[in-house]
Amino acid sequence: MKRIGIIVGSIALIVLAAIVGRQMVGGPGEALPASSLESLPAAGSAEGFARATEPDAIAFPRDLGPHDDYQTEWWYYTGNLQTPDGRPFGFQFTIFRRALSPEEEDSSSSWRTEQVYLAHFTISDIAGEQFYPAERFSRGAVGLAGATAAPYRVWLEDWTIEEIAPGQVRLRARTDAAALDLTLTETLPPVRHGDGGLSVKGPEVGNASYYYSIIRQQAAGSVTVGGETFAVNGLAWKDHEWSTSALSAGAVGWDWLSLQLDNGGALMLFEIRRADGTREATSAGSYIAPDGTVTPLAAGDWTLEVTDTWTSPTSGGEYPAGWRISVPSIGLEMEGRPLLADQELNLSTVYWEGAVEFSGTMAGAPIAAEGYIELTGYAGSMAGRL
Repeated sequence: MKRIGIIVGSIALIVLAAIVGRQMVGGPGEALPASSLESLPAAGSAEGFARATEPDAIAFPRDLGPHDDYQTEWWYYTGNLQTPDGRPFGFQFTIFRRALSPEEEDSSSSWRTEQVYLAHFTISDIAGEQFYPAERFSRGAVGLAGATAAPYRVWLEDWTIEEIAPGQVRLRARTDAAALDLTLTETLPPVRHGDGGLSVKGPEVGNASYYYSIIRQQAAGSVTVGGETFAVNGLAWKDHEWSTSALSAGAVGWDWLSLQLDNGGALMLFEIRRADGTREATSAGSYIAPDGTVTPLAAGDWTLEVTDTWTSPTSGGEYPAGWRISVPSIGLEMEGRPLLADQELNLSTVYWEGAVEFSGTMAGAPIAAEGYIELTGYAGSMAGRL
């Protein structure tokens, strides 16, 4: 969904609206009057925003950029990397946009904006058994944060996603503890999920997103952890999703996964979990063949069974930590696990997002995969946050 595609990504944006809303008027260090907060929309308030309702509506390069008339949006990158001698790393770098109001208010202040940006950046040092999460947020004004389609660029201060050549982007993010500098090269065209890019998340009209992925990007660059910089290469995945949507009544969170198969294909699945232990009927996915052919997967076309769990010593959340996937229509059977148990982000929203590996068979032949899984609602329900 994060992604899903997190519905994914919008996980922290409701919290963000409350935090950053205090800074929407005036310049740096200028206090926001209490009355200025009265117009902030409550979580789940969607009146006046555009809705995702039409299939086959995604077009490029237009839809590389922002969609300010939708309430929530994210540009999401993950990947599995390794040094020349095989030391493994994982990364996540996501920039979220949240609209506070469906209409931009007139203002003489260049600092005022209805668009808020948040970013999450993590490095998973698998061999060192260390996880480095970070969060940053800012208003979408005076160049502090924003997005453009042509040239493709998304940024929050000096954390940037930037097109450097056709089909090639550079990711850069840095904290005191970790840094990422990667060049990603597209090897397959974008994949539109659902019905021509319309990904339905619930039975309500307009409870959907526009969702596409770039499933295999060759990655090369560097990772820095513990004061040491490592040259790395590997594979990266991109999701871009925008919506004005909400979890349906009774839904508490979701499991989302992206796997890059060693046959050149890929698999995306999302499962929206309900409080009664069932899953939302609109849970879905896509199998992408090595030639780029997309097979949509409905909820009944696959199973995702939890085979192990891990309990966070920080949040107390109990997360899946082992999985068995079955997709009978393509003859796929795999089992997987996290590459590092503790990949929980304890930020403005608490969730688990980390590097994983799988192995099994496809049509009777051995197959392996690596990728990322996102788990929300295990350390508190996500209801009311989307």
